[in-house]
Amino acid sequence: MQTPVMNPQRSPASPVEASGPTAGSLTVRHLGGGVLLVATVAAVVVAVEVHTKTGVPAISAVGLGVAVAWAMAGFATWDGPSFPVASVGALAGAGGLLASRLGGHSHHAGSVSATVLGALLLALWFHWLQALPAGHLVGRPRLWAVVLIYGAAAAVGGGLALADDSLGPLSAIAGVAVLTLASSPAISRSYSRCANRDRERFRWLGAGAVVAVDLAVVIAVLHALVGWPVAVGPAAAATVALVPAAMLAGHSPRLSTYGGRVLVKVLSIAGFTLIMSAIYLVVVLGLGTAPSGPGDREALGLSMVAASIAAVAYVPARERLMLSATRMVYGARQAPDEVVRTFGSRLTRAVPMDELLLQLVESLTKTMGLTSAEVYTGAGDVLERAAAVPDTGPRSMVVSERERPVVTRAGVSGNAWVSVWLPSLLDRRGDRHVRVAPIRNAGELLGLLVVERPETADPFSEDDDRVLGDLAREVGLAFHNVQLDAALQTTLAELRAQAVELRQSRARIVATGDAERRRVERNLHDGAQQNLVALAVSLRLARDLLASDPAATAEMLESLSGEVQQTIQELRELAHGIYPPLLVDSGLAPALGAAASRNPLNVSVDASGLGRYPAEVEAAVYFCCLEALQNAAKHAGEAHVEVRLWEESGGLLFSVSDDGPGFDTEVAQRGHGFVNMADRLGAIGGSVRWESRPGEGARVRGSVPLG
Repeated sequence: MQTPVMNPQRSPASPVEASGPTAGSLTVRHLGGGVLLVATVAAVVVAVEVHTKTGVPAISAVGLGVAVAWAMAGFATWDGPSFPVASVGALAGAGGLLASRLGGHSHHAGSVSATVLGALLLALWFHWLQALPAGHLVGRPRLWAVVLIYGAAAAVGGGLALADDSLGPLSAIAGVAVLTLASSPAISRSYSRCANRDRERFRWLGAGAVVAVDLAVVIAVLHALVGWPVAVGPAAAATVALVPAAMLAGHSPRLSTYGGRVLVKVLSIAGFTLIMSAIYLVVVLGLGTAPSGPGDREALGLSMVAASIAAVAYVPARERLMLSATRMVYGARQAPDEVVRTFGSRLTRAVPMDELLLQLVESLTKTMGLTSAEVYTGAGDVLERAAAVPDTGPRSMVVSERERPVVTRAGVSGNAWVSVWLPSLLDRRGDRHVRVAPIRNAGELLGLLVVERPETADPFSEDDDRVLGDLAREVGLAFHNVQLDAALQTTLAELRAQAVELRQSRARIVATGDAERRRVERNLHDGAQQNLVALAVSLRLARDLLASDPAATAEMLESLSGEVQQTIQELRELAHGIYPPLLVDSGLAPALGAAASRNPLNVSVDASGLGRYPAEVEAAVYFCCLEALQNAAKHAGEAHVEVRLWEESGGLLFSVSDDGPGFDTEVAQRGHGFVNMADRLGAIGGSVRWESRPGEGARVRGSVPLG
């Protein structure tokens, strides 16, 4: 049995692909699309044949265009799994029949058929909206809603046909609008659940539908006001062709990504035209009378065209007019409150604070008609002038402890308040109008904003004070953010330095460990190993002399006993240098006492009250003290050394002090001994420092946290 060969280039289908057409169903879809197109063309041919034999316009040019547009959209989007094509084909035929009915005259049977099909077209539109985007109804509520709409459409269409009435264009447009609004919740839920590709199609479809409805409403309003166009039915029905056109655009790979931007523009334009249409209906038909003669209608139509052109032209011209008016009124390119709105946006452009403050005072001077504007900054008692227009150089101002709380809590204040609490600001200002706004954040005074006007100018108004207060709050927030950023940068720099120091410390610890292992190996090779080799040789000689000279053998064995004891002592001293057994058995106090007894200097140890600690803590403190004792023995001569250990504030502290000649700590801290101590204690979170001056002895202090 032959094993089927899998295609290595074919990947498992994604969820979207799984719901799409397969290779077999693709042929069926193409065939169905072809049948749809052929059926539409056949309907057109039959309609033309009926028109030729009976003279009845069974289909108009508008109906033909709408039918072909829907058929083309249905055929082009047949492969897409997101939009129902069967309803597209039905809309093509029904749209053609409805446009034919609204655009011409027919016999009674044609009138009945067109009326019923027109009502069913509205129901089919509702069905189509409810089925988006999957092409089928999801959930029982939608299914029952569609069934009820179909029943209502059939009843309304049949009732109109029996009453020898028809579905008017305004009624059809109103029905489309009402059903679209009723479907909006379902469309919104479907839109939020579908994939990105289907969302773009949704947006294009929405743009087409909005434009179609908007144009249909405009056509109906024009017909009601000026009687144009005369054939309002075909004109309104022709707008339906925009929906399949939008479907084609959404199906295009090049155009589909522009659906969102197009829909935004379309919604804004449609909203404007609907508001304008409603205003004309209310003013002309509600407050006045409809135009009766051709001249009145022409004048009204031209006024509507002029209003539309003026409204569209005002949008691009508005910004230029606002700039010109602002420059004329304020003598600048922006109003005073615009400075507040633009300050926050300039903060996000990484502009240096000095440059930003200079731009701020320049804008204030222009927009508020100021003689000068200044910004003082500082977090202490002294405030420095950071920016000023005109530039009068640096200046400092002292805000005492008594004045600071008052200034911090104050609002925007004038000359009288400034003369009491900040009189230095009024120096050389004369009778000019002065305003001071404290720059603060979270109850902390960060600076001052000081502005000045000539005595002949208008005093500062409430709007001016509001602008200054808002601007001071924005600047205070900016200063606070700068402080946070500076603190963050400092912390990052410290962390980087600690990381570098940690890497260097680890490298030194590894190097020290390697050097210590080499020292142990060298000591074993040069000391105990040589003694053991000599012992082995002596034992072989003793064995050879045992039979011939027992007395010499006994003397040799006695000598070997002493050499064995010497070797044992060397090994014990070597083991003490690696890790003293007394430290393991008894703790810091006995181990340091033993080390002090071996030191050639006069050493006293005070370690009363100490208990046992983790092995790494005891080892670090012991070897640091041992390092300090060795340094004292090397450099302090006949000095007296005192070793002290105690617990304090959750830590183990030690001190090794001597009364020797002392040394330069800057030089000593670059030495090998200090680096070893710092690495040992730093590995367990401790620290060490050396205190000494030439001629005043030395002291080594260290601490280890006992967490």
